[in-house]
Amino acid sequence: MYIGHYAVALAGKKVAPKTSLGTLIAAAQMIDLIWPVLVLVGIEKVVIDPGNTLVTPLNFAEYPFSHSLLSVIGWASLFAGIYWVVTKYRAGTVTIWFAVVSHWVLDLITHRPDLPLFPGGEKLLGLGLWNSLTATLVFEGALFIIGTTLYLKTTKALDRTGTVTLWVLIVFLVATYAMNIFGPPPPAGGERVVAFSALLLWVLVPWGYWVDRHRINRSF
Repeated sequence: MYIGHYAVALAGKKVAPKTSLGTLIAAAQMIDLIWPVLVLVGIEKVVIDPGNTLVTPLNFAEYPFSHSLLSVIGWASLFAGIYWVVTKYRAGTVTIWFAVVSHWVLDLITHRPDLPLFPGGEKLLGLGLWNSLTATLVFEGALFIIGTTLYLKTTKALDRTGTVTLWVLIVFLVATYAMNIFGPPPPAGGERVVAFSALLLWVLVPWGYWVDRHRINRSF
């Protein structure tokens, strides 16, 4: 799951219009922002395994602290708690909590059984949508279209920058999604390269703030 997570961030603006898109992106992608850091320091493990599923060559061998259900609930509560202390914005706080947890739910749908319930747990869950390329593209594509539509109906550009930055972001997400799916797999032994590349997702957080600074909510 990739653009589906950003769909959640875009749609979140509808229910929490005062929360920046940058914050919503950080929430929806929080555990994937944490994951490469944990891989690089040796706490979690990914293996390049072409054929592991039809959609991705990555075998997420160990990621209990970023992707177990209990850990995700903890990260969601921490993020939402900090946001509440800073803003006292109830709708934003609730939306952030659900956005973080939604990442695990969407991964549950797409991943093969590799998601633990808690660190150290032997039970691994995953419904395996990634075993069908067509179903994955339809599901994620539909989510992304819905999320983008809701964001466009909730906000409007204040200036040209508000239009350009949003559409460049959307094109970038779709293009990188296509490259990840249809491009060649990483070379064997390139797990650290994969983790370093995943750190680039952090760039999309300030990009979201940039977009939102040049847009206004239609209802305000």
